[in-house]
Parts: sequence; C-alpha cells; structure tokens
Amino acid sequence: MTDIEIAQSAKLRPIAEIAGELGLTDEQWEPYGRYKAKIASLPTGRQGRLVLVTAVTPTPAGEGKTTVSVGLADGLRRLGRKAVLCLREPSLGPVFGMKGGAAGGGYAQVVPMEDINLHFNGDLHAVTAANNLLSAAIDNHLFQGNALGLETVIWKRCMDMNDRALRKIQVGSKKRGTLREDGFNITAASEVMAILCLAADPADCKRRLGEIVVGFSRDGGAVTCADLNVHGAMAALLRDALKPNLAQTLEGTPTLIHGGPFANIAHGCNTLIATRAALALGDVAVTEAGFGADLGAEKFIDIKCRTGGLKPSVCVIVATVRAARRDGGMDNLLAHIENVKERFGLPAVVAINRFGDDTNEDLAEIAEVCRAAGADSAVYEGHARGGAGAEALAGAVIPFLEAEPYEPKTVYPLDITLMEKIELVAKNVYGADGADFDEPARAFAEKLEKLGYGGLPVCIAKTQYSLSDDKDMAGRPKGFRIRIGEMRLSAGAGFAVAIAGGIMTMPGLPKVPAYEKIDITPDGKITGLF
Repeated sequence: MTDIEIAQSAKLRPIAEIAGELGLTDEQWEPYGRYKAKIASLPTGRQGRLVLVTAVTPTPAGEGKTTVSVGLADGLRRLGRKAVLCLREPSLGPVFGMKGGAAGGGYAQVVPMEDINLHFNGDLHAVTAANNLLSAAIDNHLFQGNALGLETVIWKRCMDMNDRALRKIQVGSKKRGTLREDGFNITAASEVMAILCLAADPADCKRRLGEIVVGFSRDGGAVTCADLNVHGAMAALLRDALKPNLAQTLEGTPTLIHGGPFANIAHGCNTLIATRAALALGDVAVTEAGFGADLGAEKFIDIKCRTGGLKPSVCVIVATVRAARRDGGMDNLLAHIENVKERFGLPAVVAINRFGDDTNEDLAEIAEVCRAAGADSAVYEGHARGGAGAEALAGAVIPFLEAEPYEPKTVYPLDITLMEKIELVAKNVYGADGADFDEPARAFAEKLEKLGYGGLPVCIAKTQYSLSDDKDMAGRPKGFRIRIGEMRLSAGAGFAVAIAGGIMTMPGLPKVPAYEKIDITPDGKITGLF
C-alpha cells in the first residue's frame, strides 16, 4: 500500500484519549475535529529527556529522518517510556513540488496524514498573513508620506508555495514615487516563521515581532515593525498559531507538530514552545532538525539550544546504504559523526535506515564504520514494521537517557563578528578552508556590526546536498571555500542570515511536480500524497 493508503486504513484513537494520556485537562486543550487538537495552556513541572534526530547529507529522495523520528518514538513507547514526538509542520511547497509531505512514511507515520500535509490547523497561513500585513503596512506608510524617512526596504512578502515567478516583483506607485523592487520568500523562510518557532510565549512573540527590522532610514538607522505600530496586529493573527498542534502516530504515540522553518534556508527546527511542552508532558521528547547535521543540527545547537536552554541527551544520525553509495564510501557519515561528537559535544547513535534491497553485508559495513568512529548503531526497520522495527534503535538510545543531559558545545562564541562566526562554521562543521564574502554581503555584515547586531548567532542558508555550498560535491569534500553572496538580518528572530552558494529562498517547481499525482475521489478521499 502507499503511504496515504496505510494512513487512511489506520484506526485512529480519538484525540481526547491522546490528550488524556498526556495528563491534559479539558481546559488545557482545544479539539480541532476528531483527531487533531491544539494545546491551549502549556504544562510546566516535569522535565523529560531530549533526543535530537539528524542525518547524513541526504540524497534527493531523503534518507527517512522523519520516518526514523516517528518510529523511534513508537519504539521507546513499546519499551515502556512515555515518549512524545515533536515535529515540524509540512509546507505546501515541497508537498506539491518534489520532496513530498513530511509526516513520515510506511508504518512510521503521523496521522491524519492528509490533514497534516494539506493546511493542517492553519498555522502556516497565519504566518503568511502576519508577514504580508507587515508588507502592506510598509507600502502604506510610504504611500501616506513616509514620516519615518524609510529609504531602503529589506522586508519581503511570502507565500507557502514554490513559485519562482515571485522572486522579484515591483510594488508601489510610480506616480507617488514609491515604486520599488520587492519579492517573495516561501513562508517557511519568513522571519515571522522563525519568530513563531523561537518565541517563549505570546508576550515574547509580540516583542520579537516589534524588533523586526523592515529597512533603513535616510540617516542609516534601522526602522522596525514597532516603529510602524503593526506588531500588535501581527501578534493577534498569530494567537492560535502559537498553540502547539496535537496529533498521533499510527501506533497512537502523542505527537506535537508545530512550526515549519526549512533547514537549508532557515533554522530547521520545530517551535521552542512545543519542545518545552513535550519535555514537560513526557519522559522523553524525540525531535528532529532538518537535513544533515551540518544544517539542522548545527542550527539546533547554535540557535535553538542557545535561545531556549535545551540540553539533548543524545543525537541520532540517520544513515542509509544508498547515501553511502552516492558518496562512494563512508566519509560523509564519518564527518557527521565527528561533528555531533566533537563539535556539538553530544553522544551519537546511528540509525541505519534499512531499505528493501539492502544486504546484510552492506548494513554490517556501516555498523562497523560507526563502531570504529566511537558511535553506537542499530538497524532501523520502522517503515516496514512500525515501532517493532524501531525497538533496536530505541534500545540503543535508552542508556543515554539514564544519564544527565549534555550541555551542548556551540561552534562559536557570540562576542566575535558575524563574518568570523560564519568562518568558524565553514571550517569546523563543513570542512571548508574558509568563507569568502561578495562585496554586498561584506558591506551589509559590517553595517550590522555598526548598528549593534554583531552579537547575534548566524543562520547559514546553503544546499542540503553537500557539506559544501556546491550540490555536486559529494562525500566529504576538501579544498573548497564557502561563498557568501548575501547577508540578511532577522533581528526579531535573533539571528543574521548568510546566503551561501546562491541558494533561493523562494524555490521553484520541478519539471514533474508532485501535484500532478494528487487528486480527490468523488467520495472525498485524497489520493497521491506521499
């Protein structure tokens, strides 16, 4: 059966049962239909253990990181742990593009799968609306006389879709002298999404929205969202979006799905609010960080853990035989193990995600490489067998949950320049010889230093298909440098963005997009999702 057929044939538990299992009272959750809910009042008190799931550098088809996260949570629950799964929300861009949905696969899925992949509870639309309200406020301010003296606008509109035609547009009035070039980001790359994911509570969210820098005045000073007095209205739009979404796996494991920033162009982690809720509701919270450890895991450590004071107990690295074959060996896996253990200071367990044509010899070879590198490993078969196929991985993880959580090691201190931070990530995480900055990127980084934003962490946007910024450099490349073509500021989110290798923050659709296979039957069943 296909993923969606498996999901639609499953017998789901009423969401009230899931909420009750977590110990939530009726006042603490709000039903969104029969099988979905939002947590309205966040729990406090107990502090569970945190497991981070990351991966090797993925092939275009992905290595099954979300599937492993789902199965691991199910496996831990089978072994007697009160596990809560924490994931990001899917974006419609990949769903209709090439990558597909983001609810796991096979018998390791989060359900209702079609609801989660298509709109879910409306959070991404709320982010889009808040982002574009700010855009409308900026252009209205310019039209109404520009009392703030806004000269350069750096804020962009957004939409939750892949649409390359919207990368550059013109807005404003030529007659009024406000005509300017603008463009769209995909919603997952919006600073509003990052704020949703890093805010501690509604008050912190409103504060962060107010600190968004929309552009610069004629005297060079920063103009903020609070200067336009629109942050309160934006916070109102995000009121319900700030509440974590509650769903379940096929095996009934409670799952919080909340926030959806991409890891190749944003920081790639679910919300801090949901992660803290999972830690308070369960013995162990299983969460993921997008793509390879060079992207999602680095940003998880240097941005999310730094912001929220999180301390993971262990890091699971998803590896596959097909990824090893693409790389011509195990060098890429070794690089990620080294990063997790030495750069981030966390113990590593490698989940060897088994596919149907993998041989026992191939799996044993990966396990031996892991052993030699000082990392535990376990073969994972959750896609085919659900939680039962993840018990070996869960068993390998449990010993690390018995110890005190680790204080993760950040890659760089905050009291050095933005360009120095990028250089350290390039050298120590990607294995580059250094970073080169195009003149506009260098000039903007220096401007941010002068304006007082130099103490922020950095979020590097680059291809997910290589440790370098060139998608065709497989394995563990040597003798390369990272090129930073553009710098951006996300002051409200609390980081500066470096665009490496010309990566696009508004993706395009492939030649054969996934939407061609998606349909709906006369009786209302959705088909073709994967």
